[in-house]
Amino acid sequence: MPELNLLPMMDVIMTVLTFFIIVSMTLTNQKTVNITLPSANTSTELQNTPDPLVVGLNRQGQVLLADQPTNEAALAQQMQAYLVQNPKGAVILKADSKLPYEQVVKLLATMRDVGGDRVSLAVDES
Repeated sequence: MPELNLLPMMDVIMTVLTFFIIVSMTLTNQKTVNITLPSANTSTELQNTPDPLVVGLNRQGQVLLADQPTNEAALAQQMQAYLVQNPKGAVILKADSKLPYEQVVKLLATMRDVGGDRVSLAVDES
């Protein structure tokens, strides 16, 4: 009765498997993101940041500062005074979600021109 020797076949299969494992490991790209993790020193900096200046934009398109309607010239003066007093301060634009995006972008551009390079956008869902 002839005898079947499986050892050479297993060697070939293991060699091919090893080849495919090595090739698949070299072809996969590892994508990394460069982020700066906070350290123990940054927590004290966060506590020293001033309260942000909140600017509102209601459904009627009125600019609100401290919940009072204002115009863009008065807003520019208040922002400049705030940014001079708080150089690390931030300005938050709280816009209504029903507003057309063009109005929000227009006010954001105005705020950027005043000097608010740290303007954040908040959306009021109510």
